[in-house]
Amino acid sequence: MRIAAYIKNQQRHVGVVSEDGSTIQALKIEPALAEQGLLGLIDTYGDVSRLAELDRAAAEPLGSVQLLAPIPRPRRNIFCVGRNYHAHAQELSGSVFKDNSKNVAAWPIVFTKVPETVIAHGEEVLLPADITEQVDYEAELAIVIGKRGKNIGKAEAMSHVWGYTIVNDVTARDVQMRHQQWDLGKSFDTFCPMGPWLVTADTFNGADTRVRCWVNDELRQEGQTQNLIFDLPTLIETCSRGITLYPGDIIATGTPAGVGMGLNPPRYLKPGDRVRIEIDGIGTLENIFR
Repeated sequence: MRIAAYIKNQQRHVGVVSEDGSTIQALKIEPALAEQGLLGLIDTYGDVSRLAELDRAAAEPLGSVQLLAPIPRPRRNIFCVGRNYHAHAQELSGSVFKDNSKNVAAWPIVFTKVPETVIAHGEEVLLPADITEQVDYEAELAIVIGKRGKNIGKAEAMSHVWGYTIVNDVTARDVQMRHQQWDLGKSFDTFCPMGPWLVTADTFNGADTRVRCWVNDELRQEGQTQNLIFDLPTLIETCSRGITLYPGDIIATGTPAGVGMGLNPPRYLKPGDRVRIEIDGIGTLENIFR
């Protein structure tokens, strides 16, 4: 099931997108919940099966609404994983980040992006030209947690997943290098496009899907989640070690090879560039850079 957050007639709604992507039906929930996007829905109703309890409004054309990010304002930072596809780790092994690639299979590299980075499908990513000249794209599958837990074992990890979405982990490479850590270069306002909606875990297999990314219609990235260095249960186990995960928490699972920094010569994003990400079974996330 595909669930979207959106605006219609200046009001926020959460609704079910049809299988063919042509229509949407608003779920009849309290306006205060709809204001939070899917975060309020997940918090209140928990298990995906409870969505069947909710009445729906009549279907209307998807093109008549303005999509929001599925979780427009996460309650806290987004967990992100670096170097999690073998080919991507290899393409950066000769870069300034080569030291991070030496023991790539030992432990996941985890960093965060602040909530203000999140924007929706179709919104513009703002290039802070006075701060960075090396903005890069990273197409990623993201897990959305549905059940609270701490020290979650791999065997039970997938029972904590509510659904999945797409994120673009936009990165200022020069800022990332300048500070010798990743949070600042990843956390500029608008640097985490997310969407176009959330697909529930009961209808999607995140362990076996394809991630692709185009820049101005040029295919740059293509990878299979079967090729993750650390699989989804391992990422959930790692992020929950001594840390409570809450419903609505987001874990971005890493990006395939083909980022701008990994090309020879590197090719960074410019004003007017359009980045389109597709994940089989979810949909398309597309944004213009300004």
